[in-house]
Amino acid sequence: MKALVFERFGGPEVLYDADLPDPALEPGTVLVRMRAVGLNFADIYRRRGDYHLAGTAPYILGYEGAGLVEQVASDVHTVKVGDRVAFADVPHANAELVKADADHLIPLPEDITFEQASALMLQGLTAHYLIHDSYPVGAGDDVLIHAAAGGVGQILTQLCKSKGARVIGLTSSGAKREAALKAGADVVLLYDSDWVNEVIRWSRAGSGVDAVYDAVGSTLMDSFNAARVKGTVVFYGMAGGNPPHIDPRMLMDTSKTLTGGDLWNHVVTREDRIERAGTLFDALRQGLLQLEPPKRFSLQEGAKAHRLMESRGHAGKILLIP
Repeated sequence: MKALVFERFGGPEVLYDADLPDPALEPGTVLVRMRAVGLNFADIYRRRGDYHLAGTAPYILGYEGAGLVEQVASDVHTVKVGDRVAFADVPHANAELVKADADHLIPLPEDITFEQASALMLQGLTAHYLIHDSYPVGAGDDVLIHAAAGGVGQILTQLCKSKGARVIGLTSSGAKREAALKAGADVVLLYDSDWVNEVIRWSRAGSGVDAVYDAVGSTLMDSFNAARVKGTVVFYGMAGGNPPHIDPRMLMDTSKTLTGGDLWNHVVTREDRIERAGTLFDALRQGLLQLEPPKRFSLQEGAKAHRLMESRGHAGKILLIP
């Protein structure tokens, strides 16, 4: 099989396509013939050496994608050969064939394309737990979303709007501001503005927003300043660097809540995956959720795809097509 691999940590130039043996079935697994693979910042962090990698070189990146079941271990009865499936947490997805734990597979309805699923799984499931588990968004809430033009940010915005919330977004450029507005944000501010005070003035009571979704990290104290008394800040990423230390006395004095978020503490069973994914598929069908057309690259163009993602010059999803 063809796979996108690397043998040493570094920039996009370390990536190359190689011919590797097909993965071997093990109990509880299936082989999936990939039709589309989602590229995520975690792939970049692993390529750079920022995240731990198990095994030995050559390493294969990727955890998200969709395809057709090609082989099934004898003890697997939840899927069969020919089934359309998607996943968000199966390693070594940057390849033509992927060995997947059957319990990690999500059945893919006929009206959802492989590319839609690969653009939605990881970021959509993340947005779903953020607005249902971390802070349950309701009608009338004022919500601030960092990186509102990013993959999670655009889905978060649309799902918050579908629940009747008002959304103010933050982006780093005029082009990304337009993407966030297109996703449905009521107002979008730039990071180089006096955004904390602008958010407070925009909020209904003029005292701050009900909830802040912060995936930047270094902005955490500003997020607290933009939240109202008894508001909630959800910290779920560090795209802008490590967050500052938070003084618990500030939380006590303002009655504000800080909660962390990691998808894999919320999506832990096959039933979780299928139920949450089904909600996202329904949102697509109903038009409550719309995805920007993805940027497509072949596996052989993997380095080019990584460069585009690192440049932050593309607001939509980037896919690798085996």
